[in-house]
Amino acid sequence: MPKYSTGGGGGGDDGDACELCGRETTDLRKATVAGAKLLVCSNCRPHDDAGNAPSDRGGPSGRGGSSGGSSSGAGANSGATESRKKELARKQAKMYDSATGDSKRWEEEGTSYESDRLPYLVSGYGDVVTEARQDAGLTVEEVAAELELDEDDLLAVEDGRAATANVGGSVVRALEERFGIDVVDE
Repeated sequence: MPKYSTGGGGGGDDGDACELCGRETTDLRKATVAGAKLLVCSNCRPHDDAGNAPSDRGGPSGRGGSSGGSSSGAGANSGATESRKKELARKQAKMYDSATGDSKRWEEEGTSYESDRLPYLVSGYGDVVTEARQDAGLTVEEVAAELELDEDDLLAVEDGRAATANVGGSVVRALEERFGIDVVDE
């Protein structure tokens, strides 16, 4: 794991590893990340606190960012600190979202926790489904293909672990309909 630094340790600007992610590269630039001055690679440059500006402007004057007149006093500085904190939080949230997977499906389709709930099932439902499938002379693979189900879901139902395997109610209903059995406790 890379070690965060303040940019003062060994090698100057000709280091060969990003001080934020550890990636080895010859294209390192100075950036201020969470208040620390680091040499970062092109992948980590968006995390620069200086508003994603190119960060090869060395020194404290490279921080720029104030527009309009120059206000003096703590009020202007605390506003800048507040905006940097918000920006850092936004970047961290964006990194978290990108690291945990693609959320576009949930953003477009929304979530519906009620749409495919597993109903209450009768005691021994797995044996009932297994017996019905075997009586029909079908394999798990054949039933899964016919009903367009995941084989793992069908096996979970037959093993009596539909709830722990997060099998949806539509799977159970399809099996009931296909084999003319009752496994839902209504």
